[in-house]
Amino acid sequence: MQYFSTNRISPVADFRKAVLQGQPADKGLYFPDSIPRLSERFLREFRKMQNGDIAFAVIKPYVDGAISDDALRHICFETVDFEFPLVPVTDRISALELFHGPTLAFKDVGARFMSRCLQHFVRDRKKKTVVIVATSGDTGGAVAAGFHGVEGVEVVILYPKGKVSRIQELQLTTLGGNVSAIRMDGAFDDCQRIAKRALADEEIQNKVFLTSANSINIARWLPQQFYYFFALKQWEGDPPVFSVPSGNFGNICAGILANASGMPTDGFIAACNANAVVPEFLETGEYRPRRSVETLSNAMDVGDPSNFVRLLEIFGEDLPRMKESIRSVSVSDEATVDTIRSVFDETGYVLDPHGAVGFKALSDRLAEMSEQKGIFLETAHPIKFDSVDEILGTFGDAPSGVAELMKKESTSIDVPNAYDAFREILLSKI
Repeated sequence: MQYFSTNRISPVADFRKAVLQGQPADKGLYFPDSIPRLSERFLREFRKMQNGDIAFAVIKPYVDGAISDDALRHICFETVDFEFPLVPVTDRISALELFHGPTLAFKDVGARFMSRCLQHFVRDRKKKTVVIVATSGDTGGAVAAGFHGVEGVEVVILYPKGKVSRIQELQLTTLGGNVSAIRMDGAFDDCQRIAKRALADEEIQNKVFLTSANSINIARWLPQQFYYFFALKQWEGDPPVFSVPSGNFGNICAGILANASGMPTDGFIAACNANAVVPEFLETGEYRPRRSVETLSNAMDVGDPSNFVRLLEIFGEDLPRMKESIRSVSVSDEATVDTIRSVFDETGYVLDPHGAVGFKALSDRLAEMSEQKGIFLETAHPIKFDSVDEILGTFGDAPSGVAELMKKESTSIDVPNAYDAFREILLSKI
């Protein structure tokens, strides 16, 4: 398997080089030169398999010998060694709970897989490795946990000041050691822009080995296919509609990639908040990125989603074909709050703001499809979002470990919204 840049200027790379480099020099994103087809035997039998074996079968064609089968299988089993329950919420809608990992968010899967791949690849390197990640909340915590204590790897997390919840910020800022948290004035888009610029900085590249842990990195993006299969493993009946809370579009893009490989589904809903660039594109055919606006579902506050180009690649930029597989809608904060309240009142289920966007989009769609059922991705535990307690007066059951996290000391470095300020701090770390 080779990976080409979506900008089609940089040379192709194998899995190892693509993971280590993170992003091609031409500022595109790596994309596989072919989409593997899952075997009919696997599609018949995966429901009887262990999750680690499912993950191994799905990811093996993409790794293509860059990691031995034994090592890759071990990485896969470590990556998914927690629960992924499919929980009925109504008679037609189920939640795939992706928050049972160490940082209570779906991004634990990609971060754990990438950290173990990177550790495998850099173990014999003499040059220090620096992982840069921009986060709107959950990515940073998952990456921090995944890489904390990994020898020879320094992690630098860039996040927007005042735009992540208390729990999210504690997960970013309390580990210390090889993890540094940089708090910047600005929005997530600003953090992402500065992170990308740092990754292309030749002076820094000459001093250390730089890579990214955002979903632009294939080792963060590709393993997100796993839990769609884990959902179907627990599903009965005709293939469901998947409703995916979507911001940077890595998650839904991974699901659509799995579908292109043979995973059965009756379509996808890209459930967006007020940042409606992709819903507008599917309606008008014009892609108009813009500065993000702040919403309750802050991890989805993205005005120019990086992974959109991968979505185009999957469909060969064929808009009519894309529309056959994907419906994308925008859900307001008002509708999000109403959904959190009504679902709790009617079912007792506590949604986080991102899951609420997914639930609302799915519920509206199923109202038009009387016989269909669906799954929405509950991407983070409600306790990570202060707004949930403000809306309901409860977060639901608190996971173990949260009380201890609240007692830890938080340490971060404040910087203005300027690349030079971030660069100076980055250079001091290396």
